[in-house]
Amino acid sequence: MKPPPKHPAAKRKGPERPRRPEAQPKKPAGFGAREVAVACLTSILHRGRPLDDAFDAAASKAGALESRDRAFARLVVMTVLRRKGELAATVSSFLEKPLPDDTGRLWPILLSASAQLLILETPPHAAISLAVDQCRADPKARRFDRLVNAVLRRVAATGKERLGGIDPIAANIPPWLLARWSEAYGEAQAREIAEASLTEAPLDLSVKSDAEAWASRFGGLLLPTGTVRIRRASAGRIEEMPGYADGAWWVQDAAAALPVRLLGAVAGRDVADLCAAPGGKTAELAAAGANVTAVDQSPARLARLRENLARLKLDVAVVEADVLAWDPGRTFDAVLLDAPCSATGTIRRHPDILHLRRKDDTGERVALQQRLIDSAARCVAPGGRLVYATCSLEPEEGQAQIARFLASNPDFARVPVVAGEAGIDGAWISAEGDLRTLPCHLKQPDAELSGLDGFYAARLERRG
Repeated sequence: MKPPPKHPAAKRKGPERPRRPEAQPKKPAGFGAREVAVACLTSILHRGRPLDDAFDAAASKAGALESRDRAFARLVVMTVLRRKGELAATVSSFLEKPLPDDTGRLWPILLSASAQLLILETPPHAAISLAVDQCRADPKARRFDRLVNAVLRRVAATGKERLGGIDPIAANIPPWLLARWSEAYGEAQAREIAEASLTEAPLDLSVKSDAEAWASRFGGLLLPTGTVRIRRASAGRIEEMPGYADGAWWVQDAAAALPVRLLGAVAGRDVADLCAAPGGKTAELAAAGANVTAVDQSPARLARLRENLARLKLDVAVVEADVLAWDPGRTFDAVLLDAPCSATGTIRRHPDILHLRRKDDTGERVALQQRLIDSAARCVAPGGRLVYATCSLEPEEGQAQIARFLASNPDFARVPVVAGEAGIDGAWISAEGDLRTLPCHLKQPDAELSGLDGFYAARLERRG
């Protein structure tokens, strides 16, 4: 009898060689940058995620991107967020009927590509073909690939004419927000605020010393407030700029640097910086010689603050705590409270705010600010100063808060801001004597060097 046949595997000598994985098709140049842009826009517009978090997550998922591609992806995102209303109206004008709801990332793909075609002047072939590739890579959007191709070709051909007929302020600023600004500042100034908010902000640096020399080195401008201002287009990657690794300066809008200046000379004085992260004002206080205690409740934001302070070689006591519950067991010569707010004064740098804020979401923040300023006041020593600041344009988050606080705290009094101190222009001072900057302030002959964030700050002193 013949023995049974051996299993085929028994004939092989040595271990079985693993099969080679099938080669993945190579993505065309520029595809990765556009995927990051669309993923980021999807997170912001569909899921309400903040810009910086959404972009970092999208870039991390995409893997290694060249710095040029990363910069292009962010440029696309910022352009869409600033001009979404105009772009959406233009694209929609070429659609025969509204798109269905469940289309995956189709709409962000169309917005991203139209921004490239109409504003960034990307060659049409590249913008359109890569948008079609993105569409085909999305399971829910792939059935619209021919539509994407057709619509974007029309956008490339005649879209600029249609874009030019749209009022950018009415299209891009939420009506409720523009109405609120009109009520607070008048219709004419509200439009100026809106126009400035839709422009790209220059790069502002706070420097440790010799600001004039740094301004000259960067080919920038030394503002009257002491901030060094540089054209964004000429700055390049922040981490590669001279002085960054040495801790000679940090990025901080000119308006954001002013609340610390209202405290006056702080060298050798004990100062509490509340809601301190990410730490621009903390660094400013420490660089001026203050003994700083920086308090914030976010571990992630405090990690960033510590990184910044380490690079800047500044020594600060950092406390992880909720300001509302924090009991330092002592008082301070000065307290700075940069309170959480709607941040509507920073739309130039954070255009996601246009899409994340809602008409009825201010009340909760206002209530929190009231509790925070009351907590901050308890930390101020007799004769000490308290500066309350927000980067909001909304009166209820600024002067209304201080009016309420002073009415219920007679031991505090306002110390009015004086024109000229810390380089502050008289136009930036409210009738009550508080700091009130607007995005349309600080006009320069070079439009790229104009503007500053909208900030409110009140300087109070404890008399008893």
